[in-house]
Amino acid sequence: MKSSRLLSILLLLETRGRMTAAELAAELEVSVRTVYRDVESLHAAGVPLYGDAGHRGGYQLLAGHRSRLTGLYAREAEALVLAGLPVAADELGLGGHFADAQLKLRAALPAPLREHVDRLRTRFHIDAPGWYAESTEAPFLPQVAEAVRAGRVLAVRYRRWQEPAEVDRRLAPYGLVLKAGRWYLVAGPGPRTYRVDQIISLTVTDEEATAPPGFDLAAHWRESQREFHARLHQGEAVVRISPEGAARLTGAAARAVADTGVPEPDGWTRATLPVETPDHAHATLLALGTEVEVLAPRELRDRVAATVRTLARRYA
Repeated sequence: MKSSRLLSILLLLETRGRMTAAELAAELEVSVRTVYRDVESLHAAGVPLYGDAGHRGGYQLLAGHRSRLTGLYAREAEALVLAGLPVAADELGLGGHFADAQLKLRAALPAPLREHVDRLRTRFHIDAPGWYAESTEAPFLPQVAEAVRAGRVLAVRYRRWQEPAEVDRRLAPYGLVLKAGRWYLVAGPGPRTYRVDQIISLTVTDEEATAPPGFDLAAHWRESQREFHARLHQGEAVVRISPEGAARLTGAAARAVADTGVPEPDGWTRATLPVETPDHAHATLLALGTEVEVLAPRELRDRVAATVRTLARRYA
């Protein structure tokens, strides 16, 4: 544990330059006193590390020093292999670079670890899209990715669901997100989210695009997802549901049964399920057949009952 922490200190100072003991402690999630002891250990090992006192002080390595730390622990090598998404790299136009990087990584590993990583690669495969999702072509993805990397404004013609169906937009790209096999562009002004496969035409301009100060793509995406689900489930339905019916639920409905469901004497569960539109709730609950009974709201219960009567007459 300590040896790993000492290596982390060296790598942090090599990549970031001067850092205070407090900054190192926060990064490594240890106490400042522990950092002091680790620095003493590095000194004793002959590492050219020095510290300056004062408000602008901190630790840093002598200019030009590089530790040449190329060794990887087994778990680190595994993480790099499993983090690699060759399909995503291909779609971004980086497939060749990804393959080269994998070859270089493999060549840098000692023989036993190389064999372990090769075996691991044959036993894990990442297939992001869902079973029933059709693959979506995004012909302009490489150009969008290049604009993201270079920080250049995009002039696009975009297809959307409301009228007018096609609109022209100038977008300042902040980042790309791969969600369930589909690529999304987060861009200003806004920022707003655009499906890359809905871009009809595209021109990368010479105009510079910069994200707002402090913009965090991952944090923005998490908040966008939270708001999306909050808008998605704006209604509720009170139901009685059998164990078999509960097992067929997914997503928020399944969580609602698990978290707030109340068991009843006959083995069924009374629960309040989040629902989307009345049409969606009607179709979803009907799909459970005799494994669910809608109790409220009254309008939804009456609508399900009317559909059941119509089906009974049709099949009588």
